[in-house]
Amino acid sequence: MHVVTDLAELRAWRRSARGRIGFVPTMGFLHAGHASLMDRVRPEVDALVVSSYVNPLQFGPHEDLTRYPRDPTGDERLCADRDVDVLFRPEGLYPEGFVTAVTVHGSLTDRLEGAHRPGHFEGVATVVARLLCLVLPSVAAFGEKDWQQLAVIRRLVRDLGLPVEIVGCPLIRDEDGLALSSRNKYLSPDDRKRARTLSQALFAIRAAFQLGERDARRLAETGRHGLAVDRLDYLEVAAAADLAELQRVDRPARALVAAVVGTTRLIDNVAIGGEPTWT
Repeated sequence: MHVVTDLAELRAWRRSARGRIGFVPTMGFLHAGHASLMDRVRPEVDALVVSSYVNPLQFGPHEDLTRYPRDPTGDERLCADRDVDVLFRPEGLYPEGFVTAVTVHGSLTDRLEGAHRPGHFEGVATVVARLLCLVLPSVAAFGEKDWQQLAVIRRLVRDLGLPVEIVGCPLIRDEDGLALSSRNKYLSPDDRKRARTLSQALFAIRAAFQLGERDARRLAETGRHGLAVDRLDYLEVAAAADLAELQRVDRPARALVAAVVGTTRLIDNVAIGGEPTWT
């Protein structure tokens, strides 16, 4: 496995690479969820690239950029175990004087995470577009834990006509139901116990849907009753494909939650009523 930290070195490797290239972009501190993305793509490609870069453009001024967890040695070990060909770990990704931004407009970015983290999805779209242009993959994998992000990236690729297949991979949970996240490292034992109520709320919403409830507001209220969080940013049932607000669940939907437990902000989601058709 090559560990590449220089843009010129990555470009040189890419010029010599042949066949299908797979790509898994990450912010490092890799765990089983990231490994599942690598496992999904590896059998379909001739070479697999994983990036590890904590992107400053997607963090707000009061968010956890400086304390975002890092473990470069562990990242290398996991990537080597997953037969990764290149671990791209740049010290910086943007050249001096970088002034370009990529923005996806509409309900995909205005609501939910977009409303609570202004500028976040512009930072995500910009870094993903730059990475895709550098790696030039045939296929790139993203986790469904960040469902809204995945939808934004699908739209970005579609609208710009980028020649890459975007693969969404299932959210991975720990044994206690908590969605795997690098930020789980911040949770105290009591925080973790309370954090489990996020997934429990989502499962309650899905159970109510399966019993016949279709009113989106009442479904969300079903989930709110059991939450034990310090701040709830949102708990909503939205259209799965474009994150549009729903009155009734009459199409594939997603129940999504974001909340702060202790000092840690967590997100989670589950499918409600099937999977969307992506165009």
